[in-house]
Amino acid sequence: MHKELLSALAITITFIAFIPYITSILQNKTQPHAFSWIIWASVTFIVFLAQLADGGGAGAWPIGVSGVITLFVAVLAYIKKSDHMIAKKDWLFFIMALTAIPFWYATSNPLWAVLILTTVDLLGFVPTFRKAYHYPYEEQLTFYILIASRNIIALMALEHYSLTTMLFPTATAIACLLFIQMVAIRRS
Repeated sequence: MHKELLSALAITITFIAFIPYITSILQNKTQPHAFSWIIWASVTFIVFLAQLADGGGAGAWPIGVSGVITLFVAVLAYIKKSDHMIAKKDWLFFIMALTAIPFWYATSNPLWAVLILTTVDLLGFVPTFRKAYHYPYEEQLTFYILIASRNIIALMALEHYSLTTMLFPTATAIACLLFIQMVAIRRS
């Protein structure tokens, strides 16, 4: 029951993080890089499946919920005509994310998929880092603070601890914290 409660808390934080972010997009205050969100949606949902396959249990649920909401943000960013500049390397990250599924199938090991996807997720963060470096006021830091917190709680909710289940939420939390620091420095 303890793990399920932690998972529910992490899912609640996910919604708390995304609702203002989505509202901000709808109000044209936040203009996310659409392709980064497509990459993140793909990666997040596949990692969720890998975590389930490796026994992550309730700790994987927040990642799955986040994958669905992230896809919604990607679609919304595209519809709202947010940042659509797609570099060749952005396509490379997307293709790499899609290769994780056949690689996982070929090796019968979800760890390989998670390693690929975590790398892709972090590389997929590059367009957002680049954009926020130049336009630090177009991102909401509260969102990234909440996502880092959500990932830490999701780690505590895992029912099986392994590199497969822990790598993605740990790396994502660290990336969010570094992003927050970079934006705060650029704003000052």
